[in-house]
Amino acid sequence: MQLINIIGVLCVFVLLLLAGFLLSVKTQNKIGNRLLAVFLMLTALNISGWFVWILLPGTNERELFRITFSFLEMPVFYLYVLAICYQNFKLKLTYLSHTIPFVFVNLLSMLDLTNRDLISAAINIQWLSYILLVGFTLRKFRRIYLQNYTETSNQSYQWLKQLTLVFFIVGSIATVKEIVAFTSYDQVFNWLQIVVGFSALSVTTGFILKVLFFPELFRGVSSELQLVETLLHQGQVNTDSVKDQDVDLGTNLEIMRIKEYMYKEMPYLDPSLTLQKLATQMKIPSKNLSILINHKMGQHFFDFINRYRIEAAAKLLENHVKHKLTVLEILYQVGFNSKSSFNTAFKIHIGLTPTQYRKRQLGKVN
Repeated sequence: MQLINIIGVLCVFVLLLLAGFLLSVKTQNKIGNRLLAVFLMLTALNISGWFVWILLPGTNERELFRITFSFLEMPVFYLYVLAICYQNFKLKLTYLSHTIPFVFVNLLSMLDLTNRDLISAAINIQWLSYILLVGFTLRKFRRIYLQNYTETSNQSYQWLKQLTLVFFIVGSIATVKEIVAFTSYDQVFNWLQIVVGFSALSVTTGFILKVLFFPELFRGVSSELQLVETLLHQGQVNTDSVKDQDVDLGTNLEIMRIKEYMYKEMPYLDPSLTLQKLATQMKIPSKNLSILINHKMGQHFFDFINRYRIEAAAKLLENHVKHKLTVLEILYQVGFNSKSSFNTAFKIHIGLTPTQYRKRQLGKVN
């Protein structure tokens, strides 16, 4: 058995082992885990083509049927991304439309109207289309998160972004390998096959490590949340019958009210503050508050809240009476929950790191 066959067997074993774990583990995100398990099993079926012909020699029809399951891989991964991004995600009958290529190709194969090379090309085109679709989905998710939440880290977004990037790189190499297969560069093809194999093994191992070290990795947002641009387009705040100057005056008064509330009540000290929670506290419709902050004030809710947190942190850092407080204690006091995120935000708003700022301000006092 050649090296690529051994790598294939190891990959399939690890993928099926992880799929079994995801199907059996108790978690709140059952749909996401099950979709990921199905994706891993489909990937294992795809990789089994590297060695299955040795163990189970069969007909071309059986091999062609196995290959067509590749049409289901990326659709399932896309649904997995939706399940992780949106906490209230549910499977719908309309999602069956993603199986159309798989069904169509198998119907053609029953009529002997398929060509294996054309199927491979179609799979690569579908793969690229879904990578782009996932990219757009993650971009929208990120923007919704920034417009509605203040937590400085979102592991689910980072995880999905990294995973998509890895799929893009490995998939690109696999596509090049498919193209080289039509040439006379057999040595190049063999090396690319090895690279794809080791990449697949590394990714599957990475899955295992993520599950072991980050069991509570994911947190989504509500799919009912909308981008502020969508709210404006739909005309959620109706000002058609009001004069422009009255609208501006009303807007300015609302913005002044928000700022006054922030300074008096200091809701930003709550590390889990969301736009919906702040809207409830101020008794303002969340859609109106979203438009005021994310559109009228020209900044994301995420940045809006962090500015107040940074101002509060700066006052503590420059207070010589509070010099015994560590930077870690201060960042928790003002609503942050991550030192790296606090340092990054502080550097953006102040131009110095918290430690540099404290030394400069206390040096002035001395």
